[in-house]
Amino acid sequence: MIDLQSVLRQYWGYDAFRPFQEDAIKTVLNGIDALVLLPTGGGKSVCFQVPVMASEGICIVVTPLIALMKDQVEQLKRRDIPASAIHSGMSRTEIDIALDNCIHGNTKFLYVSPERLRTDIMIARAKQMKICLLAIDEAHCISAWGYDFRPSYLLIADFRKLMPRVPVMALTATATEEVRADILDKLEMRNARVFKQSFARANLSYSAFAEESKDRKLLQVLKNVPGTAIVYVRTRKKTRELADWLSRQGISALSYHAGLPFKDRSETQSAWIKNKVRVVVATNAFGMGIDKPDVRAVVHFDLPDNLEAYYQEAGRAGRDEQKAYAVAIFNKIDLEELIDSVERKYPPVELLRRVYQALANYYKIAVGAGELSGFDFDIQEFTGIFGLPVNETHYALKLLEEEGFLQLSENFNEPSRIHFLVDNRELYDFQIRYQEYDSFIKLILRLYGGEVFTEYVRISETELGQIYFGTEAEVIKKLKFLAEREILVYEPRKDKPQLTFLTPRYDASLLPINVFEIQKKKDRDLKKAQAVVRYASHTQRCRTLLLLEYFNEFDAEECGVCDICIKNKKRESIGSTGLASVLINYLSQEGPITPADLSRVFENVPESSFLNALQELIKEEVIRYDDTGMLALTNKTQH
Repeated sequence: MIDLQSVLRQYWGYDAFRPFQEDAIKTVLNGIDALVLLPTGGGKSVCFQVPVMASEGICIVVTPLIALMKDQVEQLKRRDIPASAIHSGMSRTEIDIALDNCIHGNTKFLYVSPERLRTDIMIARAKQMKICLLAIDEAHCISAWGYDFRPSYLLIADFRKLMPRVPVMALTATATEEVRADILDKLEMRNARVFKQSFARANLSYSAFAEESKDRKLLQVLKNVPGTAIVYVRTRKKTRELADWLSRQGISALSYHAGLPFKDRSETQSAWIKNKVRVVVATNAFGMGIDKPDVRAVVHFDLPDNLEAYYQEAGRAGRDEQKAYAVAIFNKIDLEELIDSVERKYPPVELLRRVYQALANYYKIAVGAGELSGFDFDIQEFTGIFGLPVNETHYALKLLEEEGFLQLSENFNEPSRIHFLVDNRELYDFQIRYQEYDSFIKLILRLYGGEVFTEYVRISETELGQIYFGTEAEVIKKLKFLAEREILVYEPRKDKPQLTFLTPRYDASLLPINVFEIQKKKDRDLKKAQAVVRYASHTQRCRTLLLLEYFNEFDAEECGVCDICIKNKKRESIGSTGLASVLINYLSQEGPITPADLSRVFENVPESSFLNALQELIKEEVIRYDDTGMLALTNKTQH
């Protein structure tokens, strides 16, 4: 039996597993399906990555987000674990090479979107792979009860029929009871073991403040809580405005949203991770897959649409298990806006058909064609050409995505890539014939290694230019020359949103929109928004308990560190102030007394109030224990 601890230590550098991780790993190693429910930062990836490194074969990982795929692949490669991903930004040749490497190479992890599972090439190649595990990340997406439902996740059950003996591990950070049942049912996980860690985070203090001046409260929070922070807002414009305002207040801050150029996003993320800037003001495009353990505060300047998203985003604070704060700041208008926004997110079916037809015209796609075709997408240009309202079109695209017709990757970014089409001998012949390219080709091989012959490799034209002592334009010119002579494939970087048709194009009038399901989802979204309003505006119960009960966890105790718990403690303390005076008067008249005797004197007073008053007086050095263990007034009190 492989020593799992040694695998964990070798690749991840950890000496021990967290709770539930090892049990979940052993479950799939024994061929049994597992559903893993761990809070954000709980170590879900380790649960499916370790058993694969302890086995022969490859793991297919299904995940919905291109950004998350690429982040996971990069993290694995940094640990010297061969991994690749297939997504809509890739050419057919590149996909072909990646799949071949999964069969004949040493690839251990292949990340795919669920839509890929139904393609002929994926099905044919999967049959040739030695698959040891099927991992379903963000598994809540399979449930219509989930906050990010993706109909394409329903394809997974059919795909797993190709490998009936391969265990499945489904993973998510946020799942209510209905969602859990849906995951087990839709993935056909029979006799699966469920591993569920409490959603409670002992080190995380939740707070929600109703404020007329939200800016002032944000500044107060950031001044009171040192360390790095994320501030979430709903709009791209707000990220810039708030980051600029914080900078003027002396707090270093940068903005982040999906519409920024790749270079700007990368630089912002890097500066924040390296603590060169303290605060990132961002839309919810920021944070997914970012592993920064020492975030001290996550502030929701605008409330999210549901508590699942809130819990996941707030959970990015305090992953190092040190004290951290999750703060929501809102006003009455915010609460009303949250409910109203649900109505806006569901435009009329007629608009959905109109937008879909416009897309088909925009990209000149014939009925029955275009499946899994990807295109650059500029919503301003698109809506301008077809006379469509921008906001309503945005929500129509989201609905078409949720219905499984297309995918819009708003934060898509893909560096340039190359792949040599010739072997070493043919390349050598070319270098002899074109000696002016010899040093340039040698530089590519030195920088990027032999992988350029077996797969597509990301490159940086800027880096090549700096080392080659040339401009970026000169490097691009040389790469294009090599591509024209079929020495290599050169794919320049993409930095625009990508829109992908997931199905063959329909006649817009016959588009099979499930109006009944859309109405049900609208009703569910309304209930979720109402749950956020209740959470934020609640003033009596522990916030951790409110969140846990939303996730069907009813046996927890009050956290003691949220704003409500702290307020209740202060109220008790204030209530014991009068009792403190009575205690001082009694000791001044009766003299030293044993704690037991003093307790009996005040036996009609609630025990918690009595103890709080006594502890406070001892802490303030008003009362002390004398040499015989009796309680007495201190000398300074007596005088």
